[in-house]
Amino acid sequence: MILVTGGAGFIGSNLVAGLAQAGLGPVAVCDVFGHDEKWKNLAKHPVHEVVDPGDLPDFLKRQGSSIDAVFHMGAISATTETDVDLIMRTNLTLSQALWRFCLQAGCPMIYASSAATYGDGSQGFSDDNDAAALAALRPLNPYGWSKKLFDDFAIAEAAKGNAPPFWAGLKFFNVYGPNEYHKGGQRSVAHQLFEQVRDTGQVRLFKSHHPDYGDGGQLRDFVHVDDCVKLMIWLLRERPGSGVYNCGTGKARSFKDLALAAFAAMGRDPKIDFVDTPEAIRRHYQYFTEADMSRVRSAGYDANVMSLEDGVAGYIKDFLASDDPYR
Repeated sequence: MILVTGGAGFIGSNLVAGLAQAGLGPVAVCDVFGHDEKWKNLAKHPVHEVVDPGDLPDFLKRQGSSIDAVFHMGAISATTETDVDLIMRTNLTLSQALWRFCLQAGCPMIYASSAATYGDGSQGFSDDNDAAALAALRPLNPYGWSKKLFDDFAIAEAAKGNAPPFWAGLKFFNVYGPNEYHKGGQRSVAHQLFEQVRDTGQVRLFKSHHPDYGDGGQLRDFVHVDDCVKLMIWLLRERPGSGVYNCGTGKARSFKDLALAAFAAMGRDPKIDFVDTPEAIRRHYQYFTEADMSRVRSAGYDANVMSLEDGVAGYIKDFLASDDPYR
């Protein structure tokens, strides 16, 4: 059995779909659903058991010997969350408990880290697992800090020999794709631009307040969720060297490129309105992020990634503009 925490969420539900397509499972999902339509993220795929997070310790005791791998995608992922105690309990303490379970059970653990650990990017975007390099990172919000703390924990424990037989943390960059609809203001820019074009025929992008970048020229590593799932399944199957890996395309693209891809996918003429970046975020606004993918490539991962144009076109045509947007 494979356990996927956060399995009804954005990346988690796409992973559940990918595991089913790959013939891997059965899959148990640990998540909360609330009163929204997040359940639809899982409705098309076989799920062996659904576990409430509060029941997870009992589930692990009951099913521990039958769990072959843990994908820990569950987290408070909102960068705007200000309840640091809640973030620590969810993103750090629970992760440490699952680490110890996988250590004792002898099963691999693949978990979600985040590019938010890199902070403002001044230290670069290399996934070097050197403890000193990690210590130099300065995340900009509690979410990024919680992810950094667990990366630090994992690498320190592994150095002492206290690690699962295989483990990998993935620093996800700007992920977009189907099943993110429950995320509200945390949905990808690709989804938000689609809605703007659909509803108004134009999009709004931030002006640049940096002399090296034009308006809309701010750069991000936009990665389709399918490419993230592909990497996670490869890690489970191949089990190269354990450690923390970047998960992106390795190619930064501009917000203007993203907008033009959305217009093209929807058959609309581009119309972009540039607005001032809010003062509240301007001081710490990132103008460039790009995953250094050399480490995972050196480990043997050679799969191609989708171009921004192909990824956005598929997302819009196959999901956002369809009658059934769920994977």
